[in-house]
Amino acid sequence: MTATSLRLVAHAHTAALRRARFGGPDDGLDEGGLRAALAQAHAGSDRRGHLGEGGACVSSPAAAATQTADALGLLPSIEAALADCDYGDWAGRSFEEIAVEQPQALHSWMSAPESAPPGGESVAAVRERVGSWLDEQHRAGGRVIAVTHPLVIRVAVVHALGLPMATYRQLDVEPLAIVRLTSQGTRWQLRLGAEPRWVDSAMVSS
Repeated sequence: MTATSLRLVAHAHTAALRRARFGGPDDGLDEGGLRAALAQAHAGSDRRGHLGEGGACVSSPAAAATQTADALGLLPSIEAALADCDYGDWAGRSFEEIAVEQPQALHSWMSAPESAPPGGESVAAVRERVGSWLDEQHRAGGRVIAVTHPLVIRVAVVHALGLPMATYRQLDVEPLAIVRLTSQGTRWQLRLGAEPRWVDSAMVSS
């Protein structure tokens, strides 16, 4: 059986996250987010373990994810499947604005995973592409660190554990959170606990 170890790392804070706005791919880390990511890297600098020769690091193409990876000292390749939800016409706008201007559309999006913002992508569609990527990792095996978005991690957990789609709303992923999924070739398992060795020295810059 092929063993797989996957660490999903949520990017650090952005202005959109702090202000309850729908994000976009160009949103970078705010000052506090960058400081937090650098502090995380410093805290782990004396406890870097090894993920093995087959280890890899990937990142969402979004600025927040690549900047987080850089701050953590990681050297990722870009993985389009890990991109955040495309919020279409809502990108950059606040929940409050949309609630006033398009209350029915916002209600539909929040209550039905198949509903998408105007010109955007539904959460169900995000799960489909993220789930396909997870299935590929499961078949390939190996050790992977993936820097991505809180919503992507939420739907990844839902897919991996075979939970009802609506469960994603009950999952809360904080900036810089690390979620670990492992498999011995049969099914995914969610592993909770301390992460003393989450960074592979082969994946960090010198």
